Amino acid sequence: MATTTPQGPPVHPVYVVGGGPGGLAVAAALRERGVRVVVLEKSDAVGASWRGHYDRLRLHTTRRLSGLPGLRMPRAFGRWVARADVVRYLEKYAEKHELEVVTGVEVFRVERAGTEWLLHATGGRRLVAGAVVMATGYNHTPRLPEWPGLDTYTSADGKELVHASAYRNPGPYEGKDVLVVGAGNTGAEIAADLAESGAGRVRLAVRTVPHIVRRTTAGWAAQRTGILVRRLPTGLVDRMGAAMARVALPDLTAYGLPRPEKGVATRQREGAIPVQDVGLIDAVRAGKVEVVAAVEAFEDGEVLLADGTRIAPDAVIAATGYLRALEPLLGHLDGVLDGRGRPVVHGARCPHEAPGLYFTGFTNPISGMFRELAMDAEKIARRIARGR
Repeated sequence: MATTTPQGPPVHPVYVVGGGPGGLAVAAALRERGVRVVVLEKSDAVGASWRGHYDRLRLHTTRRLSGLPGLRMPRAFGRWVARADVVRYLEKYAEKHELEVVTGVEVFRVERAGTEWLLHATGGRRLVAGAVVMATGYNHTPRLPEWPGLDTYTSADGKELVHASAYRNPGPYEGKDVLVVGAGNTGAEIAADLAESGAGRVRLAVRTVPHIVRRTTAGWAAQRTGILVRRLPTGLVDRMGAAMARVALPDLTAYGLPRPEKGVATRQREGAIPVQDVGLIDAVRAGKVEVVAAVEAFEDGEVLLADGTRIAPDAVIAATGYLRALEPLLGHLDGVLDGRGRPVVHGARCPHEAPGLYFTGFTNPISGMFRELAMDAEKIARRIARGR
């Protein structure tokens, strides 16, 4: 944690890298405090990642607990805000706060320049910053495992394999045999979407059984439980979660989804967020989504599963996560990223050897991403405004 003595607001602008909800929230909070801030967004509009998500997606957090600083989400959006409405909200947010957003500019490297920071960006730009906020996002670069035989499979005639980031809606998969790989929130929701909308057969490949939670129970949102328990001891939350699951959820062991061995809080600390049920449980119990073993390899146009089964789906959708992709920008700086390429600190804390460098949006808390982004934005802005 940085121990720099407060010096007052930075002389040079604060540059925020990334025009998603986290970056916009920090920019608005800084501008409210009279600090000049410039948002650099490599795409042509704010909210790029939300524009690219699948059509069915809605926030898994409630509208009331998902607003960013200085602008509530409209009641007309409903309790669970749709993807398109999130995009509209982010556009309105940037407009209302009169944010200085520069689109079409990608930052390639961030380095120290004395007591300031130097950003190398598109078009040979060299931008001097009083402070830098990295907000490039949790879901930055699609990740595909290095499965044996993957290259030959994707080049085979009639075989389709795409990352979940390319999935928009079930239309192209009508009547097809589809394998969804990965049982996180994205994979579970895509599998349910396909099953409900005309795919011929849907299988879900699961390596580690996820914790599944109801989005609401008797009107009580799962997010509110996440907020209440986030600071309780891990063991206690694990026991509470197991008890709640036995009461609220059916036992899906017979369908290939037994109760997870590790507790919900333990898994969350390892980076695995519970899956909010938006149709998967019903689809599995109705036989519309078949749970199969994890993918091990591809061979002769078939998919080899961990239990030795060979299947030949028409299409494979890999919901296998994302990389943070911070190494090219920051990997040369000591004490900034951990061994997995993640920031060593986030929010209002700076790495000890990099005062003035902040991170937001690189965790995935059970209390809600938008809520945490809003809280971090205020903390980061206060810290920068009073001196780094």
